[in-house]
Amino acid sequence: MTQANEPFDAVQIITIKRDKGTLTPEQIDWTIDAYTRGVIADEQMSALNMAILLNGMDRAEISRWTAAMIASGERMDFSGLRRPDGGVKATVDKHSTGGVGDKITLPLAPLVAVFGVAVPQLSGRGLGHTGGTLDKLEAIPGWRAALSNQEILDQLQDIGAVICAAGSGLAPADKKLYALRDVTGTVEAIPLIASSIMSKKIAEGTGSLVLDVKVGSGAFMKDEDRARELAETMVALGKDAGVNTVALLTNMDTPLGLTAGNAIEVQESVEVLAGGGPEDVVELTVRLAEEMLACAGINDADPAAALKDGRAMDVWNRMIEAQGGDPKAPLPVAKESEVVYAPADGVLLELDALSVGVAAWRLGAGRARKEDAVQAGAGVRMHAKPGAYVRAGEPLMTLLTDTPEKFERAKEALQDSVVIGPEGSRPAQRLIIDRIS
Repeated sequence: MTQANEPFDAVQIITIKRDKGTLTPEQIDWTIDAYTRGVIADEQMSALNMAILLNGMDRAEISRWTAAMIASGERMDFSGLRRPDGGVKATVDKHSTGGVGDKITLPLAPLVAVFGVAVPQLSGRGLGHTGGTLDKLEAIPGWRAALSNQEILDQLQDIGAVICAAGSGLAPADKKLYALRDVTGTVEAIPLIASSIMSKKIAEGTGSLVLDVKVGSGAFMKDEDRARELAETMVALGKDAGVNTVALLTNMDTPLGLTAGNAIEVQESVEVLAGGGPEDVVELTVRLAEEMLACAGINDADPAAALKDGRAMDVWNRMIEAQGGDPKAPLPVAKESEVVYAPADGVLLELDALSVGVAAWRLGAGRARKEDAVQAGAGVRMHAKPGAYVRAGEPLMTLLTDTPEKFERAKEALQDSVVIGPEGSRPAQRLIIDRIS
């Protein structure tokens, strides 16, 4: 497919990375542009992705690769957002690498907006065992994910927070590359993961970015060293692009909160916004809010107080209504439920996030392919967290679905999900592992 007037050819580029060489900025720019235009074929890009997976890229290469992906599409510009005093409103976004029960975006965006910071949270849908923010919010009657760029700007100016789908114009090269990585065994390449996430986030136009990089069984990165490498790579990419970027490494061996699903996670998020909710969800929401506000130059805010006194809930209600949703409408409820009981007396030491995530997915809360539908009411409600004392025969989890034939496969996923120890045992878990800046 190489054309005579092209400055490079795909085989030449593949060979350089195959032989552990370094690509020049011009070669990288051409590669991304030529693949987006269809000059480089999928099988050639697959070979290059594999060479990158095996041989890596240096910081300058990853930075240029990311910049080329951003240049493949449009960039949003929030410099027109104004504070009441006429100054430019700071914009801060958060990105999580995905986990089980990770509903943090829902209470976090309105919480940060309380303090006059604009939060443009362009989110995605779930695939496999990790839930998607848009799937959760679509459980709210009437709520819509697709907004025009002007609607996003208007909502940020008026309310301060928006959670919506990213437009197709942002980093279109990433969409092609992501789909290809998925089917060629190259998803795990850190240069490709980092550039995929950061190209979209930088193109989104935010001034600062806080990354929540999950580590553990329910995370994309199971290994702390690799998660740290990913976090450091993304922080460096943000800084290279002029975006103030910080990352937290957080634990995903156990699901966040007591719910994994769509409507049930919205319900739990509303509990957090009402000043209650599970301790771990509150802790991580507040910590990420503090990081986001510090990025925006606000160091004297008290996000915990804004959860308790209803200010964050007010922003949430306005944000949901602005996108056509009814925050007071009853949420969908699954038609069928089945209880999983504790197998023994003792302290719950482990509740495996991956097992719970797979069970929720099999119940209908997630999708195997992008085009699959999800059940709003499906999921897993947990009745205890690690550290709690449980008794044999007491409810440990409730499985929820509209299709009861799914229970059996969900229970199979949960077979080895629980470890119970003798009284006095303590689970060895900390929620926030490290901060990388």
